Amino acid sequence: MAWSDLLAAFALYLVLEGLIPFASPAGWRNALASLARLNDGQLRTFGLGIIIVGLVLLFLVRG
Repeated sequence: MAWSDLLAAFALYLVLEGLIPFASPAGWRNALASLARLNDGQLRTFGLGIIIVGLVLLFLVRG
């Protein structure tokens, strides 16, 4: 994997992260407020779920 691939992936991540607050600022704010109310264990589980989904997608795309 070249550095350009990593930078392209990071750029795409930034674009995707920016879409939600741009499209629905109130919904984004509510989602963040909901996440802030989770305890540490729930937040870790949520983060682990996101990591697993990301790894599965990466495996499917890059095989």
